[in-house]
Amino acid sequence: MKWSEIAIHTTNEAVEPVSNILHEAGASGVVIEDPAELYKEREDRFGEIYQLNKDDYPEEGVIVKAYLPVNSFLGETVDEIKEAINSLLLYDIDLGRNHVSISEVNEEEWATAWKKYYNPVKISERFTIVPTWEDYTPVHTDELIIELDPGMAFGTGTHPTTVMCIQALERTVKSGDIVVDVGTGSGVLSIAAAMLGAKSVQALDLDEVAVQSAKLNVKLNKVQDVVSVSQNNLLDGVQDQADVVVANILAEVIIRFAKDVTKVLKPNGCFIASGIIKQKKEEVKEELISCGFEIKETILMEDWVAIIAQKQ
Repeated sequence: MKWSEIAIHTTNEAVEPVSNILHEAGASGVVIEDPAELYKEREDRFGEIYQLNKDDYPEEGVIVKAYLPVNSFLGETVDEIKEAINSLLLYDIDLGRNHVSISEVNEEEWATAWKKYYNPVKISERFTIVPTWEDYTPVHTDELIIELDPGMAFGTGTHPTTVMCIQALERTVKSGDIVVDVGTGSGVLSIAAAMLGAKSVQALDLDEVAVQSAKLNVKLNKVQDVVSVSQNNLLDGVQDQADVVVANILAEVIIRFAKDVTKVLKPNGCFIASGIIKQKKEEVKEELISCGFEIKETILMEDWVAIIAQKQ
């Protein structure tokens, strides 16, 4: 089978929403080529830093790549992707060059090429994310290993917004807690919450492909007795009172449903909100405070922000 590689030259700010657009268009995962990866300081115990090739990255901006089957609908799909990306301007998201290019690849090349970008990564004090095809031996006895297969949906668990969420979960989730994960994607946050001792976790996502991906990863990590995955629009119909709600989504969506979070959280429960670009930080904080939250902690990583807020 022939596959078409669609590459969008954009900005770091636009990576998450562009990835989501590609995912909703039927892409089976994305590759993110961010030149910042070349200069990050990181531990080299996994050897991943030596696998980065400068020629694989743009000189400026970020390139997001995805793969779509070559069929009679491809032209229409590409036009819809371009239109959806351009609509992000309505949310004041900087698209940078916003250049879209298309090329054709063989299925064999597509199926394996993206894996070179995905290696074991220690993302917090306790968690290491490991792709399912890699052999990895824990370095510390208390290290928690999350195995992920990102082949069905975008997200490898190593984007700054996800890393900050997991670090916030480490500081927030207590043994026996009830957790709701809104927009679960690959399910990585739900898996982390279960490993931290949560009694039950609801993993919710509107997209059916993401739901299937999350179910697979939950089983891979043997936490299916704790984590239930279902298709759902944000918190619609959620009745259980939660100790923690976590959402790694766009700032605009967080603002839109913050009041619904207060209805789901127990008194003194915590809302972990991520996916927020720096420019939207104060706007999100103001909305959370107006909904009755107290801002407990703000976490910054690169151009992204995560907020831990407590219901009063």
